[in-house]
Amino acid sequence: MINRRQFSQAALGVAGFAIGAPAFAQNQPLRLGLLAIRSGVGAFLGEDSIRAVQWGVQRLNAAGGIAGRKVELVIQEESTPKDTIERFRHLVLREKVDAVHGLISTGVTLAVAPVAEEERVLLQCWDGTTQNGVQESMPKTRFVFRSTDNECEAVMGALLTVKHMKGKFATIAGINPDYSYGRNCWETFKALLTRYGIEAKVVSEQWVKVGTTDLTTNVAALGAAKPDLIFTSMFLSDLPIFLRQASAAGLLTNTKLVAPTGGGQINELRNAFVPEGSLLGHNTFFHAQPGASELHKAFVADYRDRYKVLPTSSADRAYFNLMAYKAGVEKAVGATGRWPKVDEIAEAIVGVEVESLGGRGRYRDDKIAEQFFYQGLVRHQAGSASLDFADTTAIFSDKLQKPAGADYWNWIKSANFPI
Repeated sequence: MINRRQFSQAALGVAGFAIGAPAFAQNQPLRLGLLAIRSGVGAFLGEDSIRAVQWGVQRLNAAGGIAGRKVELVIQEESTPKDTIERFRHLVLREKVDAVHGLISTGVTLAVAPVAEEERVLLQCWDGTTQNGVQESMPKTRFVFRSTDNECEAVMGALLTVKHMKGKFATIAGINPDYSYGRNCWETFKALLTRYGIEAKVVSEQWVKVGTTDLTTNVAALGAAKPDLIFTSMFLSDLPIFLRQASAAGLLTNTKLVAPTGGGQINELRNAFVPEGSLLGHNTFFHAQPGASELHKAFVADYRDRYKVLPTSSADRAYFNLMAYKAGVEKAVGATGRWPKVDEIAEAIVGVEVESLGGRGRYRDDKIAEQFFYQGLVRHQAGSASLDFADTTAIFSDKLQKPAGADYWNWIKSANFPI
């Protein structure tokens, strides 16, 4: 089990969270259920998410909780769709939670979300969407809130490739996860290069099964193709494995690298095998973002001090949902003068802007999140093994994801992108 000891109140502080407890507030805690990956290659995503929620909950509780109710967490594991549905029902029916947060896998979210709608339970997803490929399967939910579209990272990566690298490559290759996310990211990258006048020749396409630990065959194929630029949407442990093996084979010596999800492995990446000038994306949270808020600085400092590693965007996604829930509850309380019903909270969450670890965020009318995304160019610092970054760019996701109801592939052909 993950260690749930809390940070010290003195270290965390409680600024910005004080609210008055309504007279109708009950003494029992507000129970928040979490569904988090806790094993396998994605365990670090769940770990980051849980830690961020625990950090936020302590700060909230120190200031009186949410609308006068202290928050209590009940954690269950996200695994297969079938087992996760059973754990979701356990949280709702046995643990009597007020709401459920969690879910990272799109496949699992596709299974759990209809159950949440049927049971009329508020479900806010950390990173899960309900897209089949790039098509939204639940465009009008009442109780289910989804993350930003998965392809935002690929869109931004393509735009920054055009900005920073246009005219510097003639051939490209892709090595991507062999499922819809990896294939959509690769197709997005190629489509946007073409739209902006880069007619690069594709010399190799490599597809990797999630969890693969030996990529020497893929590295050899890429080496034989000799691309000027390699694009990869790998983001699990396979990414540092690939980069180590590719570097050892000399593949990255004269090849540009675009990894729009690579920042998720920031704790495993080193200058020794990540070329200077590589484009890396950090999703919705960059640990060293310019002009960071006091909230961001406090979280990074506390996290590094406690866990000896850097937090990633999974932490931000989870914290964002906690703050959006708090804002929705308190808005609904203000409107009704009583503890609100689930549908009233869900309605109140929509459109409310909150401060998350990575900057402001909100949910649009179709209950899809809007947040900032961060990407930057790797810069090697003398005497340091860890990655540093230059030319870091932040773009709000309303410029990176398709509008509600739009066809994704038509949208990227005509959208007004910020480059």
